[in-house]
Amino acid sequence: MLGKMRAVVQPSHVIVVWDGGLSAERREALPGYKAQRPEMPADLGSQLDEIVSYLGGANIASYCANGVEADDYIAFLTGAAVKSGMQVVIASADKDFMQLVAPGIGLLNPNDKSETIWTAEQVRGKTGVEPEQIGDWLSLLGDSVDNIPGVPGVGPKTATDLLKQFGSVEELYQRLGEVKSERIRGALKAAEADVRRNQLLVRLKTEVGNEFLADSLAVKPADAGRLMELYRRWGFRSMLEELESAEKMAGRVRVSGQSGQQELNW
Repeated sequence: MLGKMRAVVQPSHVIVVWDGGLSAERREALPGYKAQRPEMPADLGSQLDEIVSYLGGANIASYCANGVEADDYIAFLTGAAVKSGMQVVIASADKDFMQLVAPGIGLLNPNDKSETIWTAEQVRGKTGVEPEQIGDWLSLLGDSVDNIPGVPGVGPKTATDLLKQFGSVEELYQRLGEVKSERIRGALKAAEADVRRNQLLVRLKTEVGNEFLADSLAVKPADAGRLMELYRRWGFRSMLEELESAEKMAGRVRVSGQSGQQELNW
């Protein structure tokens, strides 16, 4: 999957970000935050060290820190990279990242066979709201995946209609009396505390990082020998054959001389 995405984007810099646990701030705001998620399958857990070995062999940077959710660190990296003049593509199927989409910041769903890099146009097509409204949109809806309750009776279409009319959750609650449906108006009033809390929960926190070293994320040549060793151990025959073929095409030869052996590439 990573190889296919790199082929599409052709990035100059790459990093894989891992979840380091749940945010203490979010757990304090909502003790049940993500509490319903099942334990990691044992078969997956046993592969994590192997994945890290692959990243090392492929010379791909990765990051994990205790208590730092991957979404937040990706948000930090995105902001820092854009400030340094870089363009960013976030590779994820997580809808929370739609709030980061902006000029120079795209979103690529690894499960999307069309390989479309989403811009604000695709976000609007999917949700009916602008990327900068996604946080409020999700705050009204809630998120069953993260165990965040939304406003009862408010689905995607209603949330979109409300934000089109009022622009933001803040403006919605200042003008709550203008909501035409008595049922929706009552539900919004009763759930105001939950919606305000949800805004804290769904906002991606860019303050989790404090240093951005672009050079450390630059694409580097893979350690072909190490990758071949891993592919043999895992029985990845097709990937091994592809790498061996690429190495032959690169024209790698050993030349002996008085100063010893050296590898030539052309």
